[in-house]
Amino acid sequence: MTPNQVSEIKASFSKVAPIAEQAAALFYGRLFEIAPEVRPLFKSTDMKEQGRKLMGTLAVVVKGLEDLPALMPAVNALAIKHNGYGVTAAHYAPVGAALLWTLEQGLGEGFTPAVKDAWTTAYGTLSGAMIAAAGQSTA
Repeated sequence: MTPNQVSEIKASFSKVAPIAEQAAALFYGRLFEIAPEVRPLFKSTDMKEQGRKLMGTLAVVVKGLEDLPALMPAVNALAIKHNGYGVTAAHYAPVGAALLWTLEQGLGEGFTPAVKDAWTTAYGTLSGAMIAAAGQSTA
């Protein structure tokens, strides 16, 4: 990730953070629409709490993007935790699609090609690391 991509992510996330509850609801609504098979992985029916966890995790990740090596232990731990919930490598693509869609909805015209590219790159980097970490945890 380039420093400019990190700046794009931080700036765009600062615009989404104030509407975190709505953004999380949009995200899960979209995720369950495009990948209904993931719904049973969520044992809790309290999706507001799940949304708070999502947005909190995103905030930590966004803050940590400037130092990816320092962020990776937390990313790897998150991957192993999700693996325990039954998340597989195939689940990461619809999550990424739902995330980008949510950002597009929340940012409107602010969801520029540069913002989309930055988030796509970040998600690809982090989801790839998570898939690898989850695979190692089951090996």
